[in-house]
Amino acid sequence: MTTVPPTGVRTVLRMRTREGCEAEFEAAWRRAAAEISRVPGNLRQELIRDADDPRTFLITSDWTDRAAVDEFGRSSARETLTEALRDLREDAARNTYEVLATVPGVQGTA
Repeated sequence: MTTVPPTGVRTVLRMRTREGCEAEFEAAWRRAAAEISRVPGNLRQELIRDADDPRTFLITSDWTDRAAVDEFGRSSARETLTEALRDLREDAARNTYEVLATVPGVQGTA
């Protein structure tokens, strides 16, 4: 088993869209993610849909460190970029985690 050095911190947002807003939510996320990808310290983002509930999404975002994600979280840019998502969701929850280790699968090492 080979481990890859940790990537810093990961935020995980769980959002449930309003009924019928799934496609619009995805499009709004893609627009916001394109801008957030330019924020210093942002490493990557993913949009994940629940396989059993197409109205529920996870948004993961990896950052170099806690200071970078906290700085973005306090910025007016975050408010502007995520405003459209807020209008399309029923509810949301956010957590921040330290990434301790990553073990790639055999398929991911090629």
